[in-house]
Amino acid sequence: MMKGGFEVVHATLDMIQPHREPIWDFASVGFPTTSVAAAAVSSIPRQNLENRCINLERNELSDWVEQVTKKLIDDLPAQNTDTDDHHSRTLQAPADIPMLCEDSFPPSLLGDFRPRKTVTGSDFDELQWSNVNGGNDRGLSRLDEQGLSLITLLLECAVAISIDNLGEAHRMLLELTQMASPYALSCAERVVAYFAKAMSSRVINSWLGICSPLINYKTVHCAFQAFNNVSPFIKFAHFTSNQALLEAFHRRDRVHIIDLDIMQGLQWPALFHILATRMEGPPHVMMTGMGSSMELLTETGKQLSNFAKRLGMSFEFHPIAKKFGEIDITMVRLRRGETLAIHWLQHSLYDATGPDWKTMRLMEQLGPRIITLVEQDLSHGGSFLDRFVGSLHYYSTMFDSLGAYLAADDPNRHHIEHCLLYREINNILAIGGPARSGEDKMKQWRSELAARNSFVQVPMSSNSMAQAQLILNMFPPAHGYRLVQGDGTLRLGWKDTSLFTASAWTSHISR
Repeated sequence: MMKGGFEVVHATLDMIQPHREPIWDFASVGFPTTSVAAAAVSSIPRQNLENRCINLERNELSDWVEQVTKKLIDDLPAQNTDTDDHHSRTLQAPADIPMLCEDSFPPSLLGDFRPRKTVTGSDFDELQWSNVNGGNDRGLSRLDEQGLSLITLLLECAVAISIDNLGEAHRMLLELTQMASPYALSCAERVVAYFAKAMSSRVINSWLGICSPLINYKTVHCAFQAFNNVSPFIKFAHFTSNQALLEAFHRRDRVHIIDLDIMQGLQWPALFHILATRMEGPPHVMMTGMGSSMELLTETGKQLSNFAKRLGMSFEFHPIAKKFGEIDITMVRLRRGETLAIHWLQHSLYDATGPDWKTMRLMEQLGPRIITLVEQDLSHGGSFLDRFVGSLHYYSTMFDSLGAYLAADDPNRHHIEHCLLYREINNILAIGGPARSGEDKMKQWRSELAARNSFVQVPMSSNSMAQAQLILNMFPPAHGYRLVQGDGTLRLGWKDTSLFTASAWTSHISR
């Protein structure tokens, strides 16, 4: 019979026990356990805990960025705007679906403040704000003057780049790189430092006409795991997807999972454990792992194979060191009678799948029973200024969320910001875009899937919601994370900004 929504997490709790033979350090992998959460809290100095609510109150960078970039969009020509996508990142629950938190999301601050004058180009430094409801100026009063000045100059620089005024952009970037440090106490200064570095790469690439990013995948994967350990976002992606897969595999004897960017395979041991303990017995599991490094894929396959063997579960691993959108269907080892699933945890670290239209075509050809999709609420399409505006708001929120409870000198925070978030910012601004890749990326995959006759949405179940809520309960409410269920999806964000959305889909010709 089908198992309850708490079982994936409960299975993980059972799984984290001493073993006679060395296996993965599950605490470092980031599986949610009471002991891990308690240890994390107990390791925080009392003074840091007492200061975190204060830090959260002071983290208003993303609010101010939202206000200014909204005005920037409004003042640009119509072809450079993408206001629908920008507004879609505000978390809102449908009227008929209750929020699973004590209070509702606060209304967007866009309605609380407005500039007294039109903002264009060099006018940013003359911004004066008024509170429509009474002149409290609660957002800006908590941002230091230097931070506002840096963000203002960064916005001017983005406008210069968007109109190919590279000389002026270079002058401003020299100033920004001298003024902003990634080690600063201020979130605003840290954001500006990384954005300025990415935009400098953009300008240099434009001058030289080349863009050849070198990626150290081991460093990226290490930072990804560190991010998983300190925030709920990756756990949210893993456990909500695992629950949807578990439901799709009910009473299926042979299952095949295609992971479009498997990395270290952090999410799969929990699913393996619950599959191995099914009342009807474990299925045979075939996993196709996609990635760019055969060496890393092979290591991941060995780890997963050893774990499956310990569980007594029949398992095969097939590595493909190519992008999903660049392979032929014959490269996927399909077998009659198996239940096919595709899992895609999207990120902006690098192009993991290749051309979007080819990725979509192969998904249609494969006809999976289930597609689990976790998207960043961030568009990779459109012009440079579109991507700049969206990413500035998105990553300001990400930096705010880390700064709300991690000290400025915390080594994990710097590791995540430098090796993960900066790499994403650089990929979006300096490497991505139609001018670089020759094609425009889909702005929102779930919208594209919904528009196709080949796929139909599978609403995320109450069990998936229970998984997400369990993950969120590991973090104190003061940290500011928010969860919303609606339109068949689950969305996790920080304060009133949606950052990740999980959805599930099935093909009309599903296997």
